[in-house]
Formats: sequence, structure tokens, C-alpha cells
Amino acid sequence: MATDGMKDGMTRSDLVTRLAERFGQLTHRDTESAVKIVLDAMSDALARGHRIEIRGFGSFSISRRPPRVGRNPRSGEQVVVPEKLVPHFKPGKALREAVDAHLPADAPPSDAGLRRRP
Repeated sequence: MATDGMKDGMTRSDLVTRLAERFGQLTHRDTESAVKIVLDAMSDALARGHRIEIRGFGSFSISRRPPRVGRNPRSGEQVVVPEKLVPHFKPGKALREAVDAHLPADAPPSDAGLRRRP
């Protein structure tokens, strides 16, 4: 869904540009540095296993994916897939409601992120 002149999404560069435009007292370089510092701090906290909660936006945490047996799609051979720790985002109530409020009533349901099983 395109809003506010954005294409299909927002990149880090788009975020820096919008913040620099909104806060005229900051240079583009200062804004870029601030965004980098915030994202690096969040990445470091998650890498150390900490949970991040931003009230009204959501929370970031680490989820454990247990080891499993998968299949090589080419050969069909069984492959052991090791345990993984992956970042997980849970949107807050205010964010869910804001997104829901901007959904047109006649919009088809999005299947983005859903894997189809053969």
C-alpha cells in the first residue's frame, strides 16, 4: 500500500530522509548517524538475548527454532537443520489498530509472508 508518496515500502535511507525533513535543525548526516546508533543498539541488545519494548509500537525478542530434519529439494535426501535463534517482532495494540484503520474495506486479504504447501 503506497502512502505519503512512498512506493511499496520504506528503506533505511527513506527513514533518514523523512526524519531530516521533519527535523530541520538536524543535518542529513546527523540524522543518518542517529538512525544508525538506534538500529545498532537494538541489534546489539537482541544479539545479547535482550527483549526490546517500544510502547505503542511493539516488541522485539529472540525466538528459538528447534533442530529438525528437512529435505534437500533437489535430491530428496534428509538433512539435519540445526537449532536457530531468530528475531521476532510482535506489534503493539496501537500499531495494529493504526494499520487496521488504514486498510480499505474492499481490499483483498494479503498473503504476504505465507508459504503455500504443495
